Amino acid sequence: MDSEQQCPAVAATPDSRPPVTSRRGFFWVGTEPEPLPDGGSGVRGAMYVHWEAAPTVRHRLPVVLVHGGGGQGLDYFGTPDGRPGWVPMLVEQGHMVYVVDRPGHGRSPYDPSCLGPMAPALPEPFLAELFAPATDGSSPNPLAPDHTQWAGGRSLADPVLRHVFASSGPMAADTADAQALDGRRLAQLLDRIGPAIVITHSAGGPAGWVAADLRPDLVAAIVAIEPVGPPFNEVFGPGSFAWGPASAPLTYDPPAASPEDLSLVRSAPAADGAPVRVVQAKPARRLPRLAGVPIAVVTGSASPFASIDPITVEVLRQAGCDVDHVVLAERGITGNGHAMMFEKNNAEVLDVVIEWALEHTGD
Repeated sequence: MDSEQQCPAVAATPDSRPPVTSRRGFFWVGTEPEPLPDGGSGVRGAMYVHWEAAPTVRHRLPVVLVHGGGGQGLDYFGTPDGRPGWVPMLVEQGHMVYVVDRPGHGRSPYDPSCLGPMAPALPEPFLAELFAPATDGSSPNPLAPDHTQWAGGRSLADPVLRHVFASSGPMAADTADAQALDGRRLAQLLDRIGPAIVITHSAGGPAGWVAADLRPDLVAAIVAIEPVGPPFNEVFGPGSFAWGPASAPLTYDPPAASPEDLSLVRSAPAADGAPVRVVQAKPARRLPRLAGVPIAVVTGSASPFASIDPITVEVLRQAGCDVDHVVLAERGITGNGHAMMFEKNNAEVLDVVIEWALEHTGD
């Protein structure tokens, strides 16, 4: 028996849910000719956008969903174990929804001659530890025993995890360039659709920061689901996240021509292996274009980001941003890890996310 026969197609079987009537389509942003490394011009890093809405849209602001890591927009359509994802839920609630595949991911083609080389794909054991850590005390994440919302098993052979692995790909080696491109394409999407609520996840988080820096008047609010971090740390190698919450340049006031202009204070490494806290020295430079955008950082109670997100929130607040740290456990929602849109209580998590966004945008 081959491996495909041994691994059930958990996410492929139709179920008995009633059909959802919606309008849907797709388009691309970033199709204009740009200079290419070979001296010519052409499409460089266009971004695929899926849109979907119920026959009657009941909310003024559309919702834009930005996936994380080496994932793709499909992360929001359904869970790896076959349940509805955030897209159909939002559509049923009357939202106009736009789902992107960041350049070089999913249906946004990757061309190394245009986007540069990719870093090695994240190993399956790393992804398993991130999304479904062992709960028997063997995980380096001390909160892992509380991770009760994962919908599958914990072994590398688990069929739910196999679907996560199958949908994941590598990320660009040049993190700063990739984040800058993600942010530009997201800004171009907002130019087309107007002001929107932007929901990001993990490594898609910097796209939201960069887009808000480019189009502060079009980002009605950002909900960052455990954005990659912590700021000013070398998360993806030397020089990464040199601009704070992003590797790509952001606009500071007083102006910073380079990351070296930012005066930083680094705490001593913690004995428990917690991430190193790096913040600006006082008086801190501001992020004026992000400062007027309502921001929520959402954290799961059993996620390794429970020790990262507080630093991200502190750095953003220090730079003048209006940030709410939405800790799910404080809202009575416990057991969540890093991929809360996949987990058993994904509908409850979405309710918290959307309630916050609507409250802070007046929608």
